Amino acid sequence: MCLTCGCSEEDGAVLTDLQTGERFLMHDDHVHPLGAKSTEQGHTHSHGHSHSHDQGHSHSHEHAAGHDHPHTHEHDHDHPHTHDHGHEHTHSHSHDHGPAHSHAPSTLHLQEQILGKNNVLAERNRGWLDGRNILALNLVSSPGAGKTTLLERTIRDLGGELSLTVIEGDQETANDAERIRATGARVVQINTGTGCHLDALMVSRGLKQLDPPANSVVMIENVGNLVCPALFDLGERAKVAIVSVTEGEDKPIKYPHMFRASEVMLLNKIDLLPYVTFDVDRCIAYARQVNPRLRVISISATKGDGLAEWYAWLRAQRG
Repeated sequence: MCLTCGCSEEDGAVLTDLQTGERFLMHDDHVHPLGAKSTEQGHTHSHGHSHSHDQGHSHSHEHAAGHDHPHTHEHDHDHPHTHDHGHEHTHSHSHDHGPAHSHAPSTLHLQEQILGKNNVLAERNRGWLDGRNILALNLVSSPGAGKTTLLERTIRDLGGELSLTVIEGDQETANDAERIRATGARVVQINTGTGCHLDALMVSRGLKQLDPPANSVVMIENVGNLVCPALFDLGERAKVAIVSVTEGEDKPIKYPHMFRASEVMLLNKIDLLPYVTFDVDRCIAYARQVNPRLRVISISATKGDGLAEWYAWLRAQRG
């Protein structure tokens, strides 16, 4: 579970290869192949395997693919309660505590463990990518800022020059991945279910399935969210934050962690400036307030304004 916002993440995430049609249900330490037909029909099956939890009791729960299995973790308290893991289950356990106690220290410790594990996996991804001279960029934004449109345009404009492949992240549907496939680029889709971001393990599995060629570029379109993706390193070379002029110009100071973690901010949809109330100078000032080194490029992914500067930056990262 993501302890930043409480969403469920990896368990239940589904990886789809748009080229082969293969689908896989992700668990913490393994994946299950999914038949497209049986998944659409919400099939049910049972199997036994262990899950690694920091708490420890036995229970069963239903996954996105509609199957039940037991796993164990331990608790040392004693009262009934319900956990929210993106799936629901209720159980009883016990613990001894006085009238005044707090779960905050253990929650903080768990968050440190989750981020620590993610950082280790991210470094593995980075090493794997570096070993093949592959540039990976993590595209982050709020929903609707234009990430997919930018990718479509970039692939069409640079596809003859650069080998570009894509990992798409969304909670549900493969709509954006279908748009990328229509450009002719290789793409895999990761559906996170109730998860609000991609993590390093999901990307590791995505890379394994995508199998990008050496000396290529991998674009990772993260789940639309300006909060949690800032915390999760995926092993990318850089985060690219995208903001559109149809949003508020104060996004950089409302979500400073994201803009502080990013190397570039693309200010998109500038062709709509005559029709919206948006102060470009103020937005850029806010962005530089939280990250003085942030590179800002104003673009229109649909009309092509500013894309030459974006492409020049992209080529420079390739070296």
